[in-house]
Amino acid sequence: MSRAPELDVGLVVAGHGRHYVVETPEGRRLTCHPRGKKSDCVVGDRVRWMPTASGGGGDEGVIEHVEPRRNLLFRQDEWKTKSFAANLDQVLLLVAARPVFSESQLARALIAAEQAGIAARIVLNKSDLPEIAEARERLQPYAAMGVELVEVALKAQPQDSRARLAPLLQDRATLVLGPSGTGKSTLINLLAPDAGAQVGEISQALNSGRHTTTTTQWYWLDAGRRSALIDSPGFQEFGLKQVEPQQLALLMPDIRAAATACRFYNCTHQHEPGCGVLAAVEAGTISASRHRIYTEILAELTRPRY
Repeated sequence: MSRAPELDVGLVVAGHGRHYVVETPEGRRLTCHPRGKKSDCVVGDRVRWMPTASGGGGDEGVIEHVEPRRNLLFRQDEWKTKSFAANLDQVLLLVAARPVFSESQLARALIAAEQAGIAARIVLNKSDLPEIAEARERLQPYAAMGVELVEVALKAQPQDSRARLAPLLQDRATLVLGPSGTGKSTLINLLAPDAGAQVGEISQALNSGRHTTTTTQWYWLDAGRRSALIDSPGFQEFGLKQVEPQQLALLMPDIRAAATACRFYNCTHQHEPGCGVLAAVEAGTISASRHRIYTEILAELTRPRY
């Protein structure tokens, strides 16, 4: 798409297939379609658009250009790439004391955020449940390597949870990632007072409410539209095929720090003599689960493609 600075600007706040909801600087939302067959827009994109001739009063438009992105969070497996959102200030990785969360999925999301240059925090929900002690223990390696951990009880202690989270979200565009059952909907409804109304606007723009259950959505948290939460559908797998094998250790802070003590510059941290990472695992400064996740991802990244 060619750059066209004279066109109207807008923010992509939802999308389904080749249908996108674009919000104007004045807050009006309309349905837009990309020019041509290729569609590379994601929620969070700033775009330039123009009304269609058959727009019915200006309620539809064509996206002519996507402005350069500050960043893009995505996952990639052998078959496809799935983008979450663009131009993010941070990612909240939501896990819960119950159900038991996947440490592998958590680690993969952190690696993707690190590669994209996006700050990440872990939010541990359901701190009122007895399983919280086990969840804290599993998250200790992440706190130790500098990832901020925030504990909340979104349903049991909503006001306290709001007080803890609101300052972290102010003046930021924040993507919330987490599996089903962790409380994403509760978090959105707690922090975005008119979330239901915003869903309704998007449903109306897309002309079908069913679209909004499977799409990434942008929610404003304040009337001034400076703070936003972006909710994304859950996922079962988190591929990292976009990562080069030799880059993996550099994207895991604990592995990266220990690797400075390796004897060989091209150490894979699996079996080499004089490996600083293996020594750290032996000493307990890197958890066995973190090293297992590293070796599993490395095996995926070095597996031959047929």
